[in-house]
Amino acid sequence: MHEAIIRSATLDDAERLLEIYAYYVTDTAVSWEYDVPSVEKFRHRIKVVLKKYPYLVVEENGVVYGYAYAHPFVGRAAYNYSCELTIYLDKEAKGRGYGRKLYEALEVQLKEMGILNMYSCIGDPVEEDEYLTRNSELFHQHMGFTKVGTFYKCGYKFGRWYNMIWMEKIIGEHR
Repeated sequence: MHEAIIRSATLDDAERLLEIYAYYVTDTAVSWEYDVPSVEKFRHRIKVVLKKYPYLVVEENGVVYGYAYAHPFVGRAAYNYSCELTIYLDKEAKGRGYGRKLYEALEVQLKEMGILNMYSCIGDPVEEDEYLTRNSELFHQHMGFTKVGTFYKCGYKFGRWYNMIWMEKIIGEHR
């Protein structure tokens, strides 16, 4: 038995990361995309993120079980001390601490970059259903995030409306 390692994603990881992500597109309302992107498009997304932000994978025994990355929050210069986080785990790999390990490693790297505020945009069910639960919100609360806003019935997938919440974690001092 090996210990899970956190490492930087590479473009060679795109196919496996897309395999993890595809489930969230086709079978859940966690991702609000309707169509699974191509491997080429997904590889391009990774490349764009890696230009400025960390993009991490969790790997155990040579198998990648999840990934998390930071990306611009809103995309204007005044937001340069903030970022948005995204995380996806293999649907069979939950409950192993991979999400916590990924977020802890991201936070360390983001602090080193001078990031002060981390945000997460999360699909939130009006009522929990087979496509969306509050697990992501609860995970983020466990990781020290606070809910700062709700957008009501702004996402439509699988014939029903979903809310979207924003959660925030302050990781540095605003001087």
